[in-house]
Amino acid sequence: MEVLNALEKAEDLIEKGWSVFGISVINKSEMLELLKEIRVKLPDEVKQAKWIKEERQRILLEAQKESETIVKETENRIASMVDENEITRKAYDQANETIINAQKTAREIRAGSLDYADEILAKLQDNLKDTYLLLNKNREEIKVSK
Repeated sequence: MEVLNALEKAEDLIEKGWSVFGISVINKSEMLELLKEIRVKLPDEVKQAKWIKEERQRILLEAQKESETIVKETENRIASMVDENEITRKAYDQANETIINAQKTAREIRAGSLDYADEILAKLQDNLKDTYLLLNKNREEIKVSK
């Protein structure tokens, strides 16, 4: 992630600074440039999280529509079959099997998309948390070095 790379550069800049009587001296212009870079790139990370959320919703809606279509097709097939015993029994068995399979597929698609979205959001949350903690640490170090 670009934000994390910029933060690592900021850490390197702080570590490369020299110390006089316990006070760290760093290149102010370089540090300000890195902080500007972080500020510019951070919204991209947030946009990516929004896109992931929207994509998850789109996948869920698509799975729901597909499931509904399969169920309607099955219901239409059942309604159009002849009411003869053997044919009717086979049709009901096949329709029930199709419905069960469609529901299972829809659940799997939904579960998979939820797991995927959760995994991406968890990674993003961890990255943002690390970024936040690092920024706080850097700010504290800057405050201490004033």
